[in-house]
Amino acid sequence: MFLWWNNASTIVFGHCNGIARMDRPSPSNQQSTRGPDRHRLLLDPNLRIHGLIDDRAVMNFLADLKEVRNGENDLYVEIDTPGGDADGARRMALEIKLFLKHSGRAGYVIGKNTVYSAGITVLAAFPKSSRYLCPQAVLLIHERRLEKNLVLNGPIRGCLQIIREQLALLQTAEQLEDEGFADLVRGSRFSLDELRDHAMNSCYLSAEKALELELVQDIAD
Repeated sequence: MFLWWNNASTIVFGHCNGIARMDRPSPSNQQSTRGPDRHRLLLDPNLRIHGLIDDRAVMNFLADLKEVRNGENDLYVEIDTPGGDADGARRMALEIKLFLKHSGRAGYVIGKNTVYSAGITVLAAFPKSSRYLCPQAVLLIHERRLEKNLVLNGPIRGCLQIIREQLALLQTAEQLEDEGFADLVRGSRFSLDELRDHAMNSCYLSAEKALELELVQDIAD
């Protein structure tokens, strides 16, 4: 029997009666077996989300992520946020997923102090094996909030159209919310239905409880 590398991703095995191929593990698979550098995770992240998630926070996030992408280091994200704009958090989560998928590098996240509301969306962008919390961290999970006065004044058909548009808006928001919740509970002891039930009201989780539910990999200090 003999073997050789015929390119960067395939091992070729030679036998007297034929040739078999075996794919080399992809970089992402190799990275999943190792943990983060604890010093970098706790003290020297290369991307921080601190404070309210708003348009400015998203722009700062994109600029910092671009620097990481242009370098060679793994991604280390620190989150300490009271929440903020849900769609802004979804954009952050999307960029994190794209980095993890296409960069060939690993990514890790640590929640410090408060990871509330929209911050959960960012946390959930990382696989469970890459999520960490400080001992004093607290998670807040809840459904999207809506405060709106709906005024109906005019022909019935026109009023029905207004109601249909608002219903479509709510249904879309619910679908997007469920996608984020599904990311959060994947690989945990929390089912999506259980999370939905808890999220109907404000659900606060300590770091210890989040670890018990296997929503995170470990508590780091």
